[in-house]
Amino acid sequence: MSDAAQPTAAEVRAAAEAVKTALDRHLAAVERRSGEDDPAVFEAFNQLAAAAEVYDELLYDRYDEVTPFEIPGAEDALPPYTGPEEPNALSVLIRRDYAVAEPQRLLAHAERIEAAEGDDGSPASGTVHGALGLLFGEFEPDEIASRHKEFGLEEGDSTLWVTAADEPADPGEWLEAPFEQVDPQQVVCRFDVSAVFDDEIDDVDDEDDADGDDLEDELESDLDEDEDLEPLDADRR
Repeated sequence: MSDAAQPTAAEVRAAAEAVKTALDRHLAAVERRSGEDDPAVFEAFNQLAAAAEVYDELLYDRYDEVTPFEIPGAEDALPPYTGPEEPNALSVLIRRDYAVAEPQRLLAHAERIEAAEGDDGSPASGTVHGALGLLFGEFEPDEIASRHKEFGLEEGDSTLWVTAADEPADPGEWLEAPFEQVDPQQVVCRFDVSAVFDDEIDDVDDEDDADGDDLEDELESDLDEDEDLEPLDADRR
């Protein structure tokens, strides 16, 4: 970055003061919180996260230095629920990501689907996108999720959101843009599956395995020492 584009020392100092102010506001909101999902605490948290992000960027641009803090972004957490206490309707929003790991396996399944339907030789099964259309037209998404390896797919991240409403949506109302009108404050619950979480679990398992190996080595060492002991006399009291 050129000197002309770098923030000034005064701008970095001002950003630091903004973080201090945001910290005070966040603490005050926490001290006055009216419940677990107090919106004032949520707002103060977001303000603190934004101020810290600005300060961190300016600090790095000016001094090539970073802070030791990592505040999760506001998009990583749902806001407090403000939907109906007794919902009369709900929507389930699901996204599942896949990679086409084995195209030939996918194409072979598409050919079998066409043959069973009497469309053998149709060009639809000859392309990956055509095969995907046939696959999802034949099987329910949940079945594809459970059999994805059989179809040549590799599972990626997935998320499921359950949202509440007072009344069901009008037929056809949201079909053109199914996810655009989601209000995060209407989300009752959310479930995420990601390889990121699996990696974290694997790291913990590796540490546990290492600890277990150390304990096993200690036990084996103790057993080896016991083998050197003189056997007890069976008649000894």
